[in-house]
Amino acid sequence: MSLTVFYRGSKVKFGLRLSRRRLASLAAVMSIAVLMMVQPWRYLVTNQPGEVRHRISTEQVQLAAQSQAVQQIKADTEKKLTAMTIQLGEMKAKLRRLDQLGGRLARSAEIDADEFAGNDGATIAMGGPEASILDAPDMGAGDVMADLELVLAQLDDKQKQLALLESVLMNHHISAESFVAGRPVDGGWLSSHYGVRKDPFNGSPTMHNGIDFANLAEDAGIFATGAGVVTWSGERYGYGKLVEIDHGGGLRTRYGHCAELLVQEGDVVTRGQEIAKLGSTGRSTGPHVHYEVLRNERHIDPSKYVYRDAR
Repeated sequence: MSLTVFYRGSKVKFGLRLSRRRLASLAAVMSIAVLMMVQPWRYLVTNQPGEVRHRISTEQVQLAAQSQAVQQIKADTEKKLTAMTIQLGEMKAKLRRLDQLGGRLARSAEIDADEFAGNDGATIAMGGPEASILDAPDMGAGDVMADLELVLAQLDDKQKQLALLESVLMNHHISAESFVAGRPVDGGWLSSHYGVRKDPFNGSPTMHNGIDFANLAEDAGIFATGAGVVTWSGERYGYGKLVEIDHGGGLRTRYGHCAELLVQEGDVVTRGQEIAKLGSTGRSTGPHVHYEVLRNERHIDPSKYVYRDAR
């Protein structure tokens, strides 16, 4: 196959004969020229890396968000674990306090002290320099849960022991005097009744859960209105120095704002025994005793106990 081209002009005349080989060569040259002008590979060189960079950037953003979420979960878990560790320490402290109380009650009830092993009634010696909670050693969640289970079992055991001691004591030598009656002071006067009253500090209506007995006599005494076991003797918010006595059967009495405490937790007291000195500690405007009666953890009006005859 060949291609012959003739050109005839006014002054010029020539002819061109192309063979198949020359025609193929010409077509190849023209194709190369077109490719060089269009350059389709530019899109492969420039656009593909851009798309890859975009995908990589998207993945990095997602990974960063996931990492931040994991870090937040880790921080929240560590906070909760730290809070559980602190609560565990508080529970252990309460358990030691129950041990001391149980030891005192056992001796008062003349029960073999071996049943309360490790309780000699002495103050537990503790000390060391103050340090931040951040310095506390890390504890795994499994260790904390195991300790919690152990402490809860010990607390349950101590509650059963104390319930037994209470039963023994209430039927020992004080059962006849556990009846609550009378006033917690000799002399003086009733300065505030039970119920809603005007708060002496801010003047707003508030609930007064007890009866106040005032007495200006120096060194005036506060007396137990019934026999029982002292379950609190110390400072308490709002009450100042407070004595609380458990009389059994869900009945308890409280004596607040004392100047001096004469009994300790675990002591067995009888009706009429002096347990404290009248004062004005805590949220108080003057020397008086704030007297409360609780039945099954609920405050009740002490008046019916104050004005009934003792057996």
